[in-house]
Parts: sequence; structure tokens; C-alpha cells
Amino acid sequence: MTNREIISKVIDREGGERLVKDKDDPGGTTKYGISQRAHPDEDIENLTEDEAIRIYLTDYWVPSKASSLPSYLQDIYFDMVVNMGQYKSVKVLQQACNHRGSNLVVDGRIGPNTLRESQGLEKDRLKAFRIMYYVKICLANKKLMKYYYGWVRRVFEI
Repeated sequence: MTNREIISKVIDREGGERLVKDKDDPGGTTKYGISQRAHPDEDIENLTEDEAIRIYLTDYWVPSKASSLPSYLQDIYFDMVVNMGQYKSVKVLQQACNHRGSNLVVDGRIGPNTLRESQGLEKDRLKAFRIMYYVKICLANKKLMKYYYGWVRRVFEI
């Protein structure tokens, strides 16, 4: 799958062009999955899909180094980066790698060691650690429990 195909699927999972103003969403107003909190200088309400794709490519795809991961992990990892941020996504990736025998420092930084150790990581193992992340944040903040089913459903869609 190309990066644009992966981004297109993320946009669909994020609700597409629907403008979302959920008072409990830490990201604030969102459209195409682009949040006002993460992009305070963007006019989210009038954001176009082409602008959203540009943001995803420059602010998420390139910095996340998604293209350096095995192709079978790129879609789930990139979806994680969009949904939970790069730092938390890398930590989940590192924890999943360590669970299968790696000895990575879980620091949220995607460097050569994490990229090397992700080779051969099973997609289902990464999914399991992603779900565990969601369980932990819902237990820590009960207001977020309303998103839990959607987050887990999203994991299974990938």
C-alpha cells in the first residue's frame, strides 16, 4: 500500500470530511482527523481533503519514519501515530518489540535500533499492545471510556 492509500484509510477511519466538536476529545475540533489542538494555525472548519493529506504527509508520515518500517506494519503504525501521537506510538511499538525478545529502551524515539528490531514483529502483537494502551488510558481517565469500543474496532479494521 502506498502512503497516500494509507492516509486515505486513516481519513476514512477519522470520519472523513465530517467536522467533529466533541467536548471530551482532547484534540478539540477535528476534520479529516486533523485536530485544532495539534494544528492551531489551521482553519479546521474549512480544511479541504487535499490540505489534510498535505498535513498528514509533512507532519505525520515523514517525521514518523513509517516508510522505514516493514510494509505490513506501516498502516497500523501510521494509524497509531495519527490517533495517539508519534511518541506514544513508538513506545507501544518498542514495548511490542521487547515482548518478543528485543531489548529496546522504551523512550518513544524512532531510531535505527527500533527500526531494526521491528523487522519481523508480528502485526497482531503490535495490535495487542495498542489495545493494551487504550485499556490503560481508559482506566486512568473514565471520560475516555466512551471512545474505547471505537478505538478497538479501529485496530481490528487494519
